[in-house]
Amino acid sequence: MNGKELVRKAVHWQNPERVPLLFACSLERSDIVNVEVVRHFLGPEKNRSEWGFEWVQIDRSLAMGQPKAALIKTWDDLGRLNIPDPCDPARFDRIREARAAYGDGKYYKANFSLSGFAIMSLLRGFPAMMEDLTTERDKVEALADIVFGFEEQVIGQVREHGYDAVGLADDWGTQQALLISPSMWRDIFKPRYRRQIELAHRCGLDVYLHSCGYIADIVPDLVDIGLDILNPGQPDINGVQDLGRRFGGKVCFACPVSYQTTGISGSRAEVFAQVKEYVNCLGGFGGGLIGIIPEDSKGLGLTEERLDEMVEAFTLYGSYGRDRDRRPA
Repeated sequence: MNGKELVRKAVHWQNPERVPLLFACSLERSDIVNVEVVRHFLGPEKNRSEWGFEWVQIDRSLAMGQPKAALIKTWDDLGRLNIPDPCDPARFDRIREARAAYGDGKYYKANFSLSGFAIMSLLRGFPAMMEDLTTERDKVEALADIVFGFEEQVIGQVREHGYDAVGLADDWGTQQALLISPSMWRDIFKPRYRRQIELAHRCGLDVYLHSCGYIADIVPDLVDIGLDILNPGQPDINGVQDLGRRFGGKVCFACPVSYQTTGISGSRAEVFAQVKEYVNCLGGFGGGLIGIIPEDSKGLGLTEERLDEMVEAFTLYGSYGRDRDRRPA
């Protein structure tokens, strides 16, 4: 069973042989290959997004940075916003290169890197955007139509280029709560996500959403609109057992070992225990779990030894329950 078959079976609860793995860097080993379809690091310095803003980066290995300046300083600038061409053929150069390098046995994800509200906040500036959600609702929705509309046009093209899924990334949580009220999220953003997901499904694509922070309040809504794969970024602050009890078998979870706690400062035994919890709580439905092995980033503080332990743990326990009582060496 190749990587593509494993992922499809995991996402749709069809009893794969093991938990598929998404390696952020080691693509030869990864069952899933992320290939960007929105270009955020262009130019000689790799510091310009195709949306037009420039990144200020102290060290890209630590973080992607922040825009040098908001492009929408006042809402009068909205009409002058330079919207990227969704039909630019160069957008799909990388998938051809990836398929040539890794073959047809991988599950290819059309990666937006950043999407939706994240792009809106980068264009307007986060503090101004948070205020405008209350004071300039019509302007915010006009920008949402532009950003989500651009993404929909890209989504409509990716299947013909050999992708299996769309990968969105929109962080909605702080460490304790959503960025905005659940009711506001449902009013403004849920219908737009629904349109994207329904479009992707009509095209025969799965939809993957990465969203860091505490997002438990909107997971029922994401399930309701048909999201296929949810990477909650920090499953532990959302309650792994609660996620499994409420949503196991309803959405496939893609989970890293916590890169804030266990993955950085935990013991080897704690790494294995967290992976076992993921398998038991989220993957006990004939599928429903993908393991994520993040990149070896000095910004995260991960060591090569720790990354190897994560792989070892998912290998040991990633048989969807058939070897749950095995112990790490």
